[in-house]
Amino acid sequence: MKKSNKLSSWFISKPQTSGFITFFLLLTLISLIVHQRYELFRENKEREVSNILYGVKQNLEQSLKNSYTVALTLALTLDNKGVPDHFETVADQLIRSNPDLQAVQLVPNGVIKYMYPIKGNEQAINIDLFKSPPQTVLEVRKAIETKKMYYQGPVKLNQGGMGVVGRLPLYINNKFWGFSAVVIRLEKLFKNAGIDNKKYENYRFQFSKINPITKKEEFFLPVDGHFSLENAHSVIFPEGDWKLYVINVNTYGTWFELASAILFGLSLAVLSSYLLSRLLRKQTQLQDIVNDQASQLINTESKFKNIFDNAAIGIARVDSRTGLILEVNRYLCNFLGYSEKELMDKKIKSLIHIEDLEEDARLFKQLLAGKIRQFSREKRYLSRAGQIIWGNVIITPLWAVGEDPTNHIIIVEDVTKRKAEQQSLIESQQRIESLINTIDGIVWEGEPGSHSCTFISQKVKDILGYTVSQWTDSPSFWFDHLHPDDKEWVKVFSEKATAERRKHDYEYRMLANDGSVVWIRDVVSVIDEPGQPLKLRGIMIDITNKKQSESALSKSFNLVTEQNKRLLNFSYIVSHNLRSHASNIQGISSLIENAKNDEERDEMIQLLKRVAGNLNETLFNLNNIINIQTSIDIVVEPLNLYDYVLKTLATQNAQILAKDATVLNKVNSNIKINYNKAYLESILLNLVSNALRYSHPDRKPVISLSCFEENDQLVLRVSDNGIGIDLKKHGDKIFGIYQTFNGNADARGFGLFISKNQIEAMGGNIAVESVENVGTTFKIYFK
Repeated sequence: MKKSNKLSSWFISKPQTSGFITFFLLLTLISLIVHQRYELFRENKEREVSNILYGVKQNLEQSLKNSYTVALTLALTLDNKGVPDHFETVADQLIRSNPDLQAVQLVPNGVIKYMYPIKGNEQAINIDLFKSPPQTVLEVRKAIETKKMYYQGPVKLNQGGMGVVGRLPLYINNKFWGFSAVVIRLEKLFKNAGIDNKKYENYRFQFSKINPITKKEEFFLPVDGHFSLENAHSVIFPEGDWKLYVINVNTYGTWFELASAILFGLSLAVLSSYLLSRLLRKQTQLQDIVNDQASQLINTESKFKNIFDNAAIGIARVDSRTGLILEVNRYLCNFLGYSEKELMDKKIKSLIHIEDLEEDARLFKQLLAGKIRQFSREKRYLSRAGQIIWGNVIITPLWAVGEDPTNHIIIVEDVTKRKAEQQSLIESQQRIESLINTIDGIVWEGEPGSHSCTFISQKVKDILGYTVSQWTDSPSFWFDHLHPDDKEWVKVFSEKATAERRKHDYEYRMLANDGSVVWIRDVVSVIDEPGQPLKLRGIMIDITNKKQSESALSKSFNLVTEQNKRLLNFSYIVSHNLRSHASNIQGISSLIENAKNDEERDEMIQLLKRVAGNLNETLFNLNNIINIQTSIDIVVEPLNLYDYVLKTLATQNAQILAKDATVLNKVNSNIKINYNKAYLESILLNLVSNALRYSHPDRKPVISLSCFEENDQLVLRVSDNGIGIDLKKHGDKIFGIYQTFNGNADARGFGLFISKNQIEAMGGNIAVESVENVGTTFKIYFK
C-alpha cells in the first residue's frame, strides 16, 4: 500500500514525464490496435474473396451437374442396339427444362448424328470429332480415357459464337458407343455462375485453361491492365481443366479505412497525455472504480457458474489427452443418470454406445490434428440404467490454432424423444407404403400437364412389368406407353378434366413390358389445396380380364344371333321345300285316283316317283345343312393346301380336258391350314366345278388359284374368266339355297350354300367379286 502511494506521488509530482510515458504507451497500444485492425480488414477481404469464389464455384458446379444430368437422361434413350428411342421428344423436354443449353447431341462413334434443336446448329451435324482439329481430338480422347463427362472449351463453335461442349462417353455391352453431349453458350455459362466483372466494384474475374497443344494458359475474359494475377485467389474445375481467378483491385482500400483509426489514435494519445495530470489527481476516484469493476467481475463469474450449472443442455469440460471428465453440469448428470462425482471418475468414451465409438474417434482425431475446429453429430449414450439415449453433440476445442491440445467442451442436447418420433414416423410411412403396395391396383401421384409421376406403387411391376425407377425416371413414361390408338383422346380427355378440377374415371389401353396390351381403368382425383401446387392422384386397375369377358360375351351373343338367323332361315327352307313337294305329291295322288286308264295311271306313278326322288334329295340336302350347322366335334388337322388343290384338279381332270381349260395353281407348296378334310375337298370341288360349269362360250376357260395374307389373315382366291354374275341383281341371293341365275339345266343352287355353311362352320367367311361377261372371283378367309 505504501509502495502504491509513493508511485502515485511520483506520477503526480512529474506530470510531463508521466504524460510522455503515457503517450509512448498509448502510441504502442494504438500501433498494436491499428495492426490488428489491418489484419482484421485483410482477413475480411480474404473472406469476402473466398465467399465470392465459393458462390461462383457452387453455381458453376451446379450448372455442370445439370448438364451431366441432361447428358445422362439423353443416353437413356438408347436401346441395347444403340438406337435412340424418342430422341427428339426427350431432347425437347430437356431443352425446355434447361433453357441455358444451346443444343443436345448423340455422337455415335464420334460423329454428330443426332442434334436438337437442328435450327441454328446445322453446321455441327455430321462432324467427325476424331477428324477435327488436334485440340478437339485430345479433349475428346480425354473424355474416353477418364470415362467421365469432360467439357471441351471454351472453344469457337461451328454454329457460331463461343461455348463449351460437355461429352459423356457411353458404353453398350462394355463397348464404346459414342457420346451423349450438351452445348452451352459461354456467356450463358458465365451468367449462371455469376462471373460478371461489373457486379463487384473492388473485384474482377478471370477464366483460363491450359491449351493441351501449346501448354500455355489461355484467358477468356477481357484483361484489365490495372491488376495482375499474382495475388489472385483461384479454384480449379477438373471437369474442363478450367481455372477461375478472383482478384482484389482495390489494394489501397484497407489503408484508407485505417487512416481514420490512426488519426484518432494519435489524437487520443496526445489528448490522454495532456489530461493525465488532471486524471492522476483523481486516483482515489479511479481506485474506487477499479474496486467496483472487480466486484462486478466476481459477480459475473458467479453468474457464469450459475448459468453453467442450470443450463437447459448438458455441458462438460473434458481433458482432450486422457478423456477424463473435468467439469460437468447438472443437466448432463440427469441426462446420463450419474452423480457429478461418478462422472468425474469416468472417461467420456465409456459413456458412448459401442457402435458409435469408431466414428466418434475418427472425428476426434481430425480435431486433435487441427483438420477441423469443431464437429457435431447425433450419437447414442448408455445411461447408468443401461438404456440407450440419443444426444445431439457439439464438440469444440479450448486450445488456440497451433497450440497443443488441452481441454475441449462437450455440449449435449437430449434428442431421444425426437429420435423415437422419427422412428415411429418411419415405421408409419413403411406401413403406408406396404398398404399401398398390397392394393390390387397401381397407386400413383403426378403433376398435371407434363404427365410425369412423382410417386408410383410397386404394383406397377405385377400389372405392367415395369420397375418403379423405369416409370419415374422418364417424365413422359405414362404417355409414351399408352396404346397408339388411345393416345390422342386420352390426352385431350385428361387435360380437359384436370383443367375443370373434376375427378375423372376412364378406361384405356397400355403396352406392357412384354409387349402385351393391358386394359386399365384409371380413377383420378385432382388435388387443389390452398398454397400448394396442383397434383393428380389416382389408382390404375387392371380390367383386362373384364374386357376379355365382355368381348367373349359379345362374341357369344353374336354367335347365338347368327344361329337364330340360320335356324329361322332353315325353317323357311323346310317350310317352303317340303310344302312344295307335299303339294306335288298330293296333286299327283289326285290325278292317279282320277286316271281314266292304266297307261295314264302308270304315267302319273312315274311322275310320283320322280317327285319322291326330289323329296328324298331335298331331305338329304337339308340333313347335310343340319350336320354342318350343328356339328360340334368337327375333326380339324393341319392340311397342305397345295396338295388338296392338286387333288381337286385331278378329280375334275375330265371336265378340264373337255373344256380345254387352263388352270393356274399359284398356291405355295408350303402353306398349311388347320381344317376339316371333307370340308376343304367339298369347298375346292364346288368352286372349281362352278368355274368350269359357268365358263364363257366364246373363250377358253382360265382358272387361277392363289393364297396370300390380307390384314394378317390367310386368304384363298379362286378366279375365272367365265360368264360372271350380276351382283347388283343377285348379290343378296348368291349364297342362298336353290338359287340359280344363269339358266343352266344342271344347276341346283345348292353348292355355294353348302360351301358357305362349311366355311363359316370352320370360323371363316367367303366373299365374291363378279362382273357379267368378265369373270368371277371368290375369296375364302381362313380362321
